[in-house]
Amino acid sequence: MTGIAVGQKIARLRAGGRPRVLDLFAGCGGLSLGFHAAGFDLRAAIEFEPDAARSHGLNFHGGAPEHSRARDIMATRPEDLTAELDLGPVGMAFDVIIGGPPCQAFARVGRPKLREIDAHPDAFMHDPRARLYKEYLRYVDAFRPLAVLMENVPDVLNHGGQNIAEETCEVLEAKGYVCGYTLLNASYYGVPQTRERMLLIAYRHEVAEAVSFPKPTHWVNLPPGYEGTRAVALKLLNQGSLLGTAHSYREPPEAAETLAPAITAEEAIGDLPPIYARAELETGALRRGARRFDAPLRYDGRRRVSAYAKLMRSWPGFEAPEALVDHVIRYLPRDYELFARMNAGDQYPQAWQHAQDMLAERIAKLRRKGVTISPGSPEYVRLRDAIVPPYDAGKFPNKWRKMWRDQPARTLMAHLGKDSYSHIHYDSEQARTISVREAARLQSFPDGFRFCGTMNPAFRQIGNAVPPLLAKVLAGEIMKALKGVERETADESRRPAAAVR
Repeated sequence: MTGIAVGQKIARLRAGGRPRVLDLFAGCGGLSLGFHAAGFDLRAAIEFEPDAARSHGLNFHGGAPEHSRARDIMATRPEDLTAELDLGPVGMAFDVIIGGPPCQAFARVGRPKLREIDAHPDAFMHDPRARLYKEYLRYVDAFRPLAVLMENVPDVLNHGGQNIAEETCEVLEAKGYVCGYTLLNASYYGVPQTRERMLLIAYRHEVAEAVSFPKPTHWVNLPPGYEGTRAVALKLLNQGSLLGTAHSYREPPEAAETLAPAITAEEAIGDLPPIYARAELETGALRRGARRFDAPLRYDGRRRVSAYAKLMRSWPGFEAPEALVDHVIRYLPRDYELFARMNAGDQYPQAWQHAQDMLAERIAKLRRKGVTISPGSPEYVRLRDAIVPPYDAGKFPNKWRKMWRDQPARTLMAHLGKDSYSHIHYDSEQARTISVREAARLQSFPDGFRFCGTMNPAFRQIGNAVPPLLAKVLAGEIMKALKGVERETADESRRPAAAVR
């Protein structure tokens, strides 16, 4: 990009223009929603998974076909994207690129440095996951945004001996950007979830001289025994002798006990209509089969609505509907009674022991009725299989977890699309895993945000997303830089005291 084009973009923004955003690997739009809420103009997105692409198009472009189409970044040229969406010249189409290659993109890069991928683009043509990183850089080269935001898992700070974030910064700095990256926990920014992620921000050097990250707004004392992924990632960084060369790493802004308490699970989902799984199973209201979003369920006006829940119901442009259609749960008839037995914080070993106790109680009850069941008999096996989960308690210690009502939820993962045992509802009366809408609330998606597909794809979209409230505070930080607020403040501080009026 010529200096003239950079200047034109900066001048347009500082004259009041809205920053134009391209979201790569967009998913259903967690980052997009945060940037939209902060005043950015969501002009385009690229997402490979069809249901997620349809969700993005539905929520941000009214379902327009050209914006709801799944696209493969490796098969989509920047000039074709701008032509298809009528966005004008490539070099002037976007001011900001957000997103981040899936973490699998780095799984087989191995010892060669990422900057070598950029310098030698044919070196990794046979590894499509490594190519995702190259394609991301190709889009940065083509559109030359004023700012870049990348998000990924903390492990990229030491992936096979590589500091992926640092090497990404090296590539971007060679292209004329100033960069910084850090680790942020979503619970410190009003999200009811202890989700830890690496965030990287880069600005054209004409825009900013340094990168800063938003200060926390909330505080939480993580549960006893909880080893945050931040500590793990930084431990690996130190063990790998990478911290000394991590010139672009920024210490995370610290949260203080004087801040507002973190949002709890009960504050996040306690107002949603209760779903009593065992009762619905008995009446036949809950059956085996795909969970479709076509049965409306109205809010329960008798339940307390927290300030967080009010925000989720009143998010501008995504206000709550009269009735929810995605407040649906998994059909898990074997486990509902077991969920009711579990205590807050219990994981799979405790759940398995509860199930063993339930089995013993059932056998004793039958014995009192004159029915004897011998261990190992076909009757015993059938009864055991109807009560006890089949997984080895020693091999799957974290497979299940019952949430605490008075703490933020643990990290929602993409495997919510396969099972939801990592987030069992704290209410033993409801005795179930969380619903799609509850997962969305824990990720800070407002109630008016819609997910395409059935239950499993929706869970996967939510688990893969960046929490919109975290995205919003990051977007606010970037907006200040683009509008010149940070640079003007820095210039003011450098003036002689006598010159300051």
